[in-house]
Amino acid sequence: MNTLAEPGLVDRVRARLAGSGDAASPAAVAAAVRAEAGGIASDVDVLAALQVLRQEFVGAGPLDELLRDPRTTDVLVTGPDAVWVDRGSGLERTDVRFPDDAAVRRLAQRLALAAGRRLDDASPFVDGWLADAGVRLHAVLAPVAVDGTCLSLRVLRPAAHDLTTLRSLGTLDATSEAIVRAVLAARLAFVVSGGTGSGKTTILGALLSAVDPAERLLVVEDAEELRPRHPHVVRLVSRPANIEGAGGVSLRDLVRQALRMRPDRLVVGEVRGAEVCDLLAALNTGHDGGAGTVHANSAREVPSRMEALAATGGLDRAALHSQLAAAVQVVLHMRRLPGGKRVLDVVGVFDRADHRSTDHRSTDHRSTYQRSGLAVVRPVWIRGVGWAEGRTALDELLRERGVGAP
Repeated sequence: MNTLAEPGLVDRVRARLAGSGDAASPAAVAAAVRAEAGGIASDVDVLAALQVLRQEFVGAGPLDELLRDPRTTDVLVTGPDAVWVDRGSGLERTDVRFPDDAAVRRLAQRLALAAGRRLDDASPFVDGWLADAGVRLHAVLAPVAVDGTCLSLRVLRPAAHDLTTLRSLGTLDATSEAIVRAVLAARLAFVVSGGTGSGKTTILGALLSAVDPAERLLVVEDAEELRPRHPHVVRLVSRPANIEGAGGVSLRDLVRQALRMRPDRLVVGEVRGAEVCDLLAALNTGHDGGAGTVHANSAREVPSRMEALAATGGLDRAALHSQLAAAVQVVLHMRRLPGGKRVLDVVGVFDRADHRSTDHRSTDHRSTYQRSGLAVVRPVWIRGVGWAEGRTALDELLRERGVGAP
């Protein structure tokens, strides 16, 4: 008897398990297979059926093998026969196939349930965190997704490189490594900027690993990624609300709690909302050496990006730029090159625009902007170019704190 070939087996086993209310363990699935096969299935048939049915009931189904690959950063499903993977060199299409869109939908709903979220016609999209798998989930159901259920899985692997390793990988060169070590030694506050997948978390983890072992690090994250090799780290991770909308713990809540836990350095894994207000307030009240990451296309765009985030927390433009210029001294901008290599592209310092000389006879946009008093980023070092105009400002910051300039 070929159990797998029997019409409707998967549907009948699914219905039996749903009706029993039992967890879809291998034993329960095997028992359901035997029952639905009339009790005459051989061990070989049961094992074969389990392999197929596991994709319906356990883990990420046919995507499991892709997610287990240590090179995988993203798995994207845009249709039953369109599964893509990014293994560090850009997206490539895989041979993985689903029977139909209903199978993709069932997988998306099961993963959403595992993340404690709701996904159905009344709530057709979801953003969640699969803690056991270390995967960030996003899904959109049809007809909102016109061509069928879309599923996006981002694999979040703990960043564990140190600065020496990053130097050997080409992420840093001799000069940029000396700069970031000096920034750490001087306890200057810094933000790491860059696009998605540019290596922001990787370099931040390496920098935190190089912090003086006597210091206490308070790390606040939306998803657990930072695991610095440091003897005194306290990690706090946010939690989304449950299906009923209760029990959520936001990054902003955690930043406030972290301030009461005697941090030597306060670190926000990714600044993405109103928590920027609390972080800047903390850095302006004696918490030197703090850090965080932020999405930005270039170092010079960091102030405007922070401005947009602060607006969600009720901080107006003038107040944000005033606090930003006073609280954060350095920007480290990461870039992902063609082929997947990640590099530190620019080191910059924050400055107040009205501190720079201006030709007041000029009426062009640049002159007006320089008189505005907004925070700006001045490049200190640029990959492939070398030292830039902001070097003097960085040297002054380092000297003020007793650290020699690189």
